[in-house]
Amino acid sequence: MAAPGGARRQPLLLLLLAGLVYGASAVFFEVKDGNGTTCIMANFSADFLTNYNTQSGSKNSTFKLPPNAEALNSSSCGKENASNPSLIIAFGNGHTLTLNFTRNSTRYSVQMMRFVYNLSDTQIFPNASSQGPKTAESVPDITADINKKYRCVSSNQIHMNNVTVTFIDATIQAYLSNDNFSKEETHCIQDEPSPTMSPTSAHPSSSPPHPSPTSAHPSSSPPHPSPPHPTPPHPSPTPPHPSPSPVPESPSVHKYNVSGTNGTCLLANMGLQLNVTYKKKDDKTVTRVFNINPNNTKVSGSCTTQQVTLELQSETSTFLAFQFGKDYLLLFKNASSSRFFLKEIQLNMTLPDAKVPTFQASNSSLRALQATVGNSYKCNAEEHIWVTEAFSVNIFKVWVQAFQVEGDKFGSVEECQLDENNMLIPIAVGGALAGLVLIVLIAYLIGRKRSHAGYQTI
Repeated sequence: MAAPGGARRQPLLLLLLAGLVYGASAVFFEVKDGNGTTCIMANFSADFLTNYNTQSGSKNSTFKLPPNAEALNSSSCGKENASNPSLIIAFGNGHTLTLNFTRNSTRYSVQMMRFVYNLSDTQIFPNASSQGPKTAESVPDITADINKKYRCVSSNQIHMNNVTVTFIDATIQAYLSNDNFSKEETHCIQDEPSPTMSPTSAHPSSSPPHPSPTSAHPSSSPPHPSPPHPTPPHPSPTPPHPSPSPVPESPSVHKYNVSGTNGTCLLANMGLQLNVTYKKKDDKTVTRVFNINPNNTKVSGSCTTQQVTLELQSETSTFLAFQFGKDYLLLFKNASSSRFFLKEIQLNMTLPDAKVPTFQASNSSLRALQATVGNSYKCNAEEHIWVTEAFSVNIFKVWVQAFQVEGDKFGSVEECQLDENNMLIPIAVGGALAGLVLIVLIAYLIGRKRSHAGYQTI
């Protein structure tokens, strides 16, 4: 008979085996220069969540970075004063993930992450209404000290409009001093203990607190159910089924304005709707939808050269903050372009019937509502922005411009991809109708010619 302790050790052995199997899914990548010297090393696993359109509506596709993914020869160690090192990973039927690095005297970081996915891949995107490659970009929070490796055991979600890439158990290092990972490491913020947040009041002269990019829920974290909108980035394998609340009407579209010492730094027309999933006092998981009523909301914010913040404080103890940032893209020598984008959303609200009444969530690694500085971003279609697994924002008829606002008026419009896709439908229908009319006209002329040919002149 086995010793009594053997039964207790079996679950531990199973957990250990599961951990080994999970860790084995990480893929190793290496980039070398022409002399065979390694400049980039990376080892991680990644999950992809992509929302795409079909004839029957939008769908979510979830897939993993496969073990046979490889670094392309187009990956580069860069050239001094000319280009930065880059890791370009290819997998599947035409999908690529690119990490472009940059550095200063003390730190290096991923300057831009680009994911190109091929909607023609029917295994991953069945019944897609459009075909060909699509591109999503973001500036991820991946940074480390020079001569140290970046280490992140926790999940690190990178949001790029309708794409979420989640790195898991990541080890990355660029600008290597030898052909191996450094022993010293810089840990990601997700591996650090999450700070405890307290309810925040809106003050025009200050920015909202900056918690961990992932959700911050005090005491205990609620399960991860699926709200009525697109599936959240990482649902639990066996999620509970929340009881959805009646969906209210579309929120009122309101014009928001934030000004600083140098004038207006933010103009925004939009309607806002919050989707919040939480556990009630009876342990029942529910999803509730809240409209932001501009008539009962105090508006404030702040302006700096690199950051614009819009803060909304409602009478129902709901604090919602939108933070915009900007980056610079090098077009060619001595010329660059600057783009603004929504990089952080923070929510702090009170739910009287919740097991944990104070609901808090934030994400500082977003990249949405982006356009060239001086222009405005506009989208008539409803946009869904996932902040955490338990919180998302629906934005209706958004028109926004941050940083450079001339004469308190919106600049040239850059339309969203959703509006461009919607424009294709009437164009296609109009083209089909025009083709049908042309076919009928040709058939009529041919028939008329044949009928005249059947008679002879007397």
